[in-house]
Amino acid sequence: MTKNNKLCKIVKKILQNKKNVRFNDVDNLLKEFNYTVNQSNAGTSHYVYRKKEHSPITIPYKRPFIKECYIKEIIDILNLEEFYEKNC
Repeated sequence: MTKNNKLCKIVKKILQNKKNVRFNDVDNLLKEFNYTVNQSNAGTSHYVYRKKEHSPITIPYKRPFIKECYIKEIIDILNLEEFYEKNC
């Protein structure tokens, strides 16, 4: 499976079911969009994803699934619906 196919698979999964998205899928998605991740050593469960000239995206690590409000934010910031239509 090519890199783009993997990305399309993650995007499709997120768009189809916003309530059941795992942290690893979000992590992989943001890294594919060239975000870097930082986690504080202060014992927090929040991960901050940064990209030059973009606002940071903060995602709390939660099992088994990330809350839907964070998924919707990621969809909006990355324009995932448009990305999926054009690239997948």
